[in-house]
Amino acid sequence: MKIEIIPCLEDNYAYLIKAGEHCAVVDPSEAAPVNAALDRLGWEPSFILNTHHHIDHVGGNLELKKEYGATIVGPGKDAARIPGLDVGVDEESGWEFAGEKVRVLEVPGHTRGAITFVIGGNAFTGDTLFSLGCGRLFEGDAPTMWASLSKLMSLPNATRIYCGHEYTESNGRFALSLEPGNSALGARMTEVKNARMEGWPTLPSTMGQEKKTNPFLRPDSWEIRKALGMTNADDADVFGEIRRRKDNF
Repeated sequence: MKIEIIPCLEDNYAYLIKAGEHCAVVDPSEAAPVNAALDRLGWEPSFILNTHHHIDHVGGNLELKKEYGATIVGPGKDAARIPGLDVGVDEESGWEFAGEKVRVLEVPGHTRGAITFVIGGNAFTGDTLFSLGCGRLFEGDAPTMWASLSKLMSLPNATRIYCGHEYTESNGRFALSLEPGNSALGARMTEVKNARMEGWPTLPSTMGQEKKTNPFLRPDSWEIRKALGMTNADDADVFGEIRRRKDNF
């Protein structure tokens, strides 16, 4: 399986997935950079996959569907807000790509219908889980989002995380404000800064990396709990406070 990262807008990423003769586009915010990458690679997509309804993830749907006749696959529970949706999926239905089963995880919180596609050892998390961060709680509360992130954390540590935005460096600065003693986080931030200086994406990360360095997956960290003054709180409450502080960071 080949995966191509496509920068879009100011800090979005779309993705091309190629397996044999099968090709899919994930979260095309706009059509032009996707078309340019397809032309360069000589690929033609049969599918467009959407993780959630926000315009910076579905803005290119209709133009790409018209151009290639691609089938649009997205969250069935949010069908009314996915432009051109052909196939609505959920955890029960799953999906299939290139003859292989695709796991669909329902991960509400950022939006109520958000999903993650797990294709092989790759998780396309949209705006639910970022590298060193997570999405804002636009359509859910802290317990809902914490349950969704906990579901993602059950994936194998080697799972590659492909998220919707290049937010890693700014997320890392916030993470260090809560957990400066995390040596794995410090080492990762050095790598992130070097990558960005060279103009390279910081993705994919892995679930193992996220568990060690992403504060939103670490509400059990003693250092984070001490920084928040929440040493005896529930994980969901600690997560909620981390999210509140990031909103104002």
